[in-house]
Amino acid sequence: MEPCENPQEWYFTKQTRVIMKFLLATSAVLLLVAMEGMAARGATRRTKRELMSPLHMGGIRDPFGSYCERRGGCCPGRDDQCTVPYLDTICYCDLFCNRTVSDCCPDFWGHCLGITPPFIGKCERNGHMFLSGQTYKENCNLCTCGTTGRWECEQHACLIETDMIQAVNRGNYGWRAANYSQFYGMSLDEGLRYRLGTQRPSRTIMNMNEIQMNMDPQTDHLPLHFNAEEKWPGKIHEPLDQGNCAASWAFSTAAVASDRIAIQSMGHMTPQLSPQNLISCDTRNQGGCAGGRIDGAWWYLRRRGVVTEECYPFSPPQQTPVEVGRCMMQSRSVGRGKRQATARCPNTHAYQNDIYQSTPPYRLSSNDKEIMKEIMDNGPVQAILEVHEDFFVYKSGIYKHTDVSSTRPPHFRKHNTHSVRITGWGEERTYDGTMRKYWIAANSWGKNWGENGYFRIARGENECEIETFVIGVWGRVTLEDMHHHSKRK
Repeated sequence: MEPCENPQEWYFTKQTRVIMKFLLATSAVLLLVAMEGMAARGATRRTKRELMSPLHMGGIRDPFGSYCERRGGCCPGRDDQCTVPYLDTICYCDLFCNRTVSDCCPDFWGHCLGITPPFIGKCERNGHMFLSGQTYKENCNLCTCGTTGRWECEQHACLIETDMIQAVNRGNYGWRAANYSQFYGMSLDEGLRYRLGTQRPSRTIMNMNEIQMNMDPQTDHLPLHFNAEEKWPGKIHEPLDQGNCAASWAFSTAAVASDRIAIQSMGHMTPQLSPQNLISCDTRNQGGCAGGRIDGAWWYLRRRGVVTEECYPFSPPQQTPVEVGRCMMQSRSVGRGKRQATARCPNTHAYQNDIYQSTPPYRLSSNDKEIMKEIMDNGPVQAILEVHEDFFVYKSGIYKHTDVSSTRPPHFRKHNTHSVRITGWGEERTYDGTMRKYWIAANSWGKNWGENGYFRIARGENECEIETFVIGVWGRVTLEDMHHHSKRK
């Protein structure tokens, strides 16, 4: 290297080079830090995405289909925009996704790399092979093909258990069981949560005084068989279907009140009262389709009143059973305890928005003879029922809770409170010659369940606590009401 002729020039040249090197080094460090930060943020985002359904660490649900091919090809290196919609998320077609199996689109390996997807296990079902990560629904349980080639299934107790149905039908229990399509795929917990819906009465309500009924064996003759439909034709209403709305508290109350008003008015008034009116408007300590109390329902029917099912039709919850629709019917006092609607019917094709009310309810004795006399004299009554796992599959016969699930884990043996309408009674001889007494009761699970929407249950034994808390009621019906409705017909 030749010496510089000007020392000052050499000094400035050297100083400039040092500064430039320093600036270049600093820029490189800053750029590296920025890139690492971006990569870290990207990696964080991708990590979160990997954990989202339906992408799984062990593989993906759908290993087939056109994804990367459909978008027009794959992307080299890393490209966070190289994505394709995949079920309820996105998948990637860039080479970076290959670092995390669950990040890639299903056809990434075959279309982009030309290799077999790196799934480990294969599972067989009904003669078909499934790859690791694929799933299918077995009744109420989700099964996933594991990396070892075995199906890994949830262990929920299902509402419809084939083993339970077969066990009931093989045994001499006095009733038959069946599969119901509307229950298939639901867990037992879901059935108890969504298909019942009556809260057990509080201690105060359970201590409610029973009415005193003096029965004379000489004059109070109770027949062996009685059905309210036969004594009062056209005045006993058909069972409704509450669907997945846990509001038996509203359905049983409306049904009993409907029958009693029709009987009491001698057929001049035959309203099918609206459960939806109670579900949407009786919100004082009530949960609508998430459960409620029958004492609260009777309070509302007495103080506010409800309209007919035609006027305010039932609307099952669309998304979740806890939905409660806005109350669309209000009433105002018009004197003498009567009330009048302040709005038109929610059903625009219905024009009669009459308000129907009841008197305060009264509690009956748990003695089956007194309950029978009340039904025969005044009409159907309301009863609390403890529903067990085997009741959901009841098809016909005289129901008694069985022991077919006694050897199974505790989560297969559960019960919860329901409310129903008792409409009659009877007795029949069994295969061994003994007589079995029963109640006839209407459920609220539709007419394709049980015996045309009804069921028979053992009488005089407090089976499933059906005789523990029984309620009767009078409709608030006057001669003026009867005359008013007769003129419309």
